[in-house]
Amino acid sequence: MDWSNIWFAFGLTLFAGLSTGIGSAMAFFAKRTNTRFLSISLGFSAGVMIYVSFVEIFAKAQDSLSEALGHEEGTWLTVGAFFLGIVFIALIDRFIPKGENPHEMEMIENMNSAQRKENKDRRLMRMGAFTALAIGIHNFPEGLATFTAAMNDPNLGIAIAVAIAIHNIPEGIAVSVPVYYATGNKKKAFTLSFLSGLSEPIGAIIGYILLMQFMSPLVFGIVFAAVAGIMVFISIDELLPAAQEYGEHHLSIYGLIAGMGVMALSLLMFI
Repeated sequence: MDWSNIWFAFGLTLFAGLSTGIGSAMAFFAKRTNTRFLSISLGFSAGVMIYVSFVEIFAKAQDSLSEALGHEEGTWLTVGAFFLGIVFIALIDRFIPKGENPHEMEMIENMNSAQRKENKDRRLMRMGAFTALAIGIHNFPEGLATFTAAMNDPNLGIAIAVAIAIHNIPEGIAVSVPVYYATGNKKKAFTLSFLSGLSEPIGAIIGYILLMQFMSPLVFGIVFAAVAGIMVFISIDELLPAAQEYGEHHLSIYGLIAGMGVMALSLLMFI
């Protein structure tokens, strides 16, 4: 057991999860939402995740399952596990109420106007608390995805961790802003937002405990294929729509292409 590799993978997952705190800090120091920055950044994150899912993660899963079962059966199982990952994350997303879904974005300036409305404090506090819970549930499989990738390939793990960290920044805003305007307490809002990201390293720990003792080419291939499906769904269902909501359509696409290009170059450098 390589403990240095385990700690490295866990550290990446912790970094990705706790980047919700970056979004929280941005919300307090910015008077308006930087829509161009968020649009390009979210598109970039989606590009990284889509490219690496199809080019690297899916291919590694197929190689592993082909080794365990033979080419034909391995390929069929790879495709099945990929779509199983999509179904899994879609079900999680489906059962999070729309009003508390962390990917239903709020602008900072919109919350300023909400602050001036009477009798909204309780609703805002509930929104922030449920959004934190929703992020916790939603980010659990992301933690497993980052950890599993980093355990197999540290360079791949770094790329995925950075992409998910960018993705988590607006989630931090979604938690901290309503809590702050409900309570007037920046420390409480920041703490709740920061802690909501802990579900990712928790997901990594639980995934490690449950899966690593049974790890084999068969189990690894299934998990990796499912991770690819999870990341593709997150990118298409959440990151790209959020990117387009924050800014111009073309900015999100430019970010997407840039993310794919950077990911492609980083993979080519380590051939």
